[in-house]
Amino acid sequence: MKVLIIRFSSIGDIVLTTPVVRCLKQQHPEVKVHYLTKAAFQPILAHNPYIDKIHLFSDDLNAAIEELKTEDFDFVIDLHKNLRTTKVKRALDVPSDAYPKLNIQKWLLTNFKLDMMPDKSIVERYFEPAAEIKVHNDGKGLDHFTPESAKLSNDDIPMGHWGGYVGCVIGGSFNTKKLPVEQWKKFCATVPYPVILLGGPEDREEGQLIAEQDLIKIYNSCGKFNLNESAELVKHALVIVSNDTGLMHIAAAYQKPIISLWGNTSPEMGMFPYYGFNNLKDRIAPQSVIIENKSLGCHPCSKIGYNKCPKKHFKCMNDLDMNLVSEKVVKQWNIAVSHNKQSSNTGN
Repeated sequence: MKVLIIRFSSIGDIVLTTPVVRCLKQQHPEVKVHYLTKAAFQPILAHNPYIDKIHLFSDDLNAAIEELKTEDFDFVIDLHKNLRTTKVKRALDVPSDAYPKLNIQKWLLTNFKLDMMPDKSIVERYFEPAAEIKVHNDGKGLDHFTPESAKLSNDDIPMGHWGGYVGCVIGGSFNTKKLPVEQWKKFCATVPYPVILLGGPEDREEGQLIAEQDLIKIYNSCGKFNLNESAELVKHALVIVSNDTGLMHIAAAYQKPIISLWGNTSPEMGMFPYYGFNNLKDRIAPQSVIIENKSLGCHPCSKIGYNKCPKKHFKCMNDLDMNLVSEKVVKQWNIAVSHNKQSSNTGN
């Protein structure tokens, strides 16, 4: 049997599909697992041992479809569900199913603040089309695999950070999902631990503005490392503080303690840090702390994001209490240090 999984983008969304990939391969080892995604996101999946073949496209989806037609798939799991994935499925003309996107429920939440969303992770929704071929969630969470070439040494970060650091993910696909620079400055001034700022080349300038207040305590890694190298920095952080963005989900794949900061989006949409067993209301993971301004009548205002706040005040991020964030980090740091000591004492 040969199965095609489709998810075109983006980093976090693709990481959130990895439990389906793993469970499909482990529960049905005879199945050949193929994955279709955009070429830009190939590094996220390139080293996943549960995928037999990755199909990539940039602008020309038609060329990818012609290649896919030669594979003779038996089933397609559509985890993106848009016009282009419909085009792929029609061209392949094999049995398929797609996850429930719940666009109406998201529209009600962002436009009328009516929360009709299920209290569960989008991962659980991703498993719904896989159920047709008898794939179920094993509860082991997300996966992210990096190549040996991405491994970092102490020489890649300042000596003052060798004993442990807080990883701060300052980037985001939209400005309204990003904590402002002044807020990051407040946090870095109050948190009593070394900090590494994480982001891409586009975040380098803002990272420098944050780091320049204390270049010993704060290391700006933005733009210095590729995605998988940044994932290694996430992996070795004691605590992660993050906007709603891809590295947050990679941190969850590594089971890291995460303090997530929510601007115009909301965890109610199912994109909160997922550790394999936690839903939003009843079983939120003990290592996950959600910081969200729920007092605003305009929040959430988008399922994706904007370049600037539609109301022009951006209170969802500007009013977040950075002292509270620092307190949550201290608590999670102490838990992580205690856990690491126990692991060392038991030889694990």
